[in-house]
Amino acid sequence: MACVSSSKPGPQPGRIDQTNVSRSFDVHARNYDKLVNANPGYHEHLRMSAKRMGIGGDGAGLRLLDLGCGTGASTAALLDAAPQADITAVDASVEMLAQARRKTWPAHVRFVHGNAEELERVVTGPYDGIMAAYLLRNLTDRNAALRSFRKLLKPGAPLALHEYSVADSARSRAVWTAVCWGVIIPMGRIRTGSADLYRYLWRSVLDFDGVEALTTRMHATGFDDVRVQTVPGWQQHIVHTFLGRSPGVPPTADDPDAPTPPEGIDLTKD
Repeated sequence: MACVSSSKPGPQPGRIDQTNVSRSFDVHARNYDKLVNANPGYHEHLRMSAKRMGIGGDGAGLRLLDLGCGTGASTAALLDAAPQADITAVDASVEMLAQARRKTWPAHVRFVHGNAEELERVVTGPYDGIMAAYLLRNLTDRNAALRSFRKLLKPGAPLALHEYSVADSARSRAVWTAVCWGVIIPMGRIRTGSADLYRYLWRSVLDFDGVEALTTRMHATGFDDVRVQTVPGWQQHIVHTFLGRSPGVPPTADDPDAPTPPEGIDLTKD
């Protein structure tokens, strides 16, 4: 999603990177939902990551943070997992947030315009859980961002990074490239008249951390109990849930209805 900084020096003319991607999301916001809705499993996979956080009960009395919420797909996934929780959803793209706010939400869900690399300016912790979907890859200082996420969590509270990661698998890189150039990039061009954001998507995923590198990064920035689990379908071993906890005593209540173990499956030891 688009919760990124645009205050640093600009990229090469005409090229999208982490410093200006939020502006590109502004341009593509009106058509974004149509594109993701054409992706089989997109919403189901977000709901899986939210369930894997192991939020107890219906979330009553809990505060959850959705970073890089975009048009609200990840917010809806959190709401499905914890329908009574107070949810704050943050994104750097004004237009993506405008699309999210046009949808129907309960009063305990609110949307905030803000930069994930300057969270202290827009939100106040502590939170009982954080979800960041398709966000970390778009940030300029990923370690600093992860440390700031950890500081916003209560002791033992979960972080779920729902993210692409293909660097460790030649097969995953090949499938990702084939789908991007065969489907995603052409569809983006047809729907919006421009394929620039979707070429950036393809490139940024190839350049991003592999599973081992990202789990190592999470440990290095202070998270405990770091685990990872992939999703079913064509995105298996392409999209993953990376789970970690803020240091401290973990919550005692896990969601008994979670379709997968809340702690996930550790794939880093394969």
